[in-house]
Amino acid sequence: MENTIMKQATKKRLLGNTFKYLLLGILAFIVIFPFALGIWTSFLPSMDIAKGTLWGGGQLTLHNYVTAFTQTKILRYLLNSLVIATLVTLAHLFFCSLGAYAFVFLDFKYRDFFFYVVLGTMMLPFEAEVIPNFATVKMLGLLNHYSVMVIPFLTSAFGIFMLRQTFKQIPRDLKEAADVDGLSHWQFYWKVVMPYSKISLCTLAAYSFLGAWNQYLWPMLTTFSDHLRPVQDGLRQLQSEETFNDWGMVQASAAIVVVPTLIVLYIGQHYFKSGLNEGSVK
Repeated sequence: MENTIMKQATKKRLLGNTFKYLLLGILAFIVIFPFALGIWTSFLPSMDIAKGTLWGGGQLTLHNYVTAFTQTKILRYLLNSLVIATLVTLAHLFFCSLGAYAFVFLDFKYRDFFFYVVLGTMMLPFEAEVIPNFATVKMLGLLNHYSVMVIPFLTSAFGIFMLRQTFKQIPRDLKEAADVDGLSHWQFYWKVVMPYSKISLCTLAAYSFLGAWNQYLWPMLTTFSDHLRPVQDGLRQLQSEETFNDWGMVQASAAIVVVPTLIVLYIGQHYFKSGLNEGSVK
């Protein structure tokens, strides 16, 4: 009797696992297939792509990549995005950590209220902030400049929240010992808090870099020249009259653009999982 029950339980578990992995496999295929197709077509001649002959008879070539590097401004777009994403990432690490420190280690009136106000800004979609932000940067004369893509994103409510959760795990005894030793707030922040929160800081850095790198709407509205245009907006610019039919080159450019994000994800995947789990526990 017991053997029969065990066999039935094993059979149900096997069927459940089979269905689960089959569903996961289908979902993985749906996600990966468009990306793989884009990489594949980037190695095909544009004529084959235009004819729809993607799988047979096409000769793989690196011509599209050579064309992208030599006949477009993709390198300039990459440099612009690298500068913008790096500045935004450094700003997030500095200002978000300072904000989180204030909400954890400084005692001031209405501290929790102001923290919830900061959290409330996460409820606002970015599209709702575009018009007032655009009017502000236009009034300040920042349009078509690196600063217009950095200043509005100097800090992040999500970054403050995540680092606050991390800082709250630091034992209060450390702060009391630092006060006894005569450490200032700045010294305690720099010598104790920041090294302790290295994993969360790496997580925030990867998150901020990817967010800044993938910006599209704001740069499209505020930059008007190739000298300052970031890479996501630059891809749209490649579909001009000269290159509109050269889909192989456009696909190669898109593949080039994806490479930095894959590198950041590969390096930061451990910190993503560890940091987000750490920040979710008080």
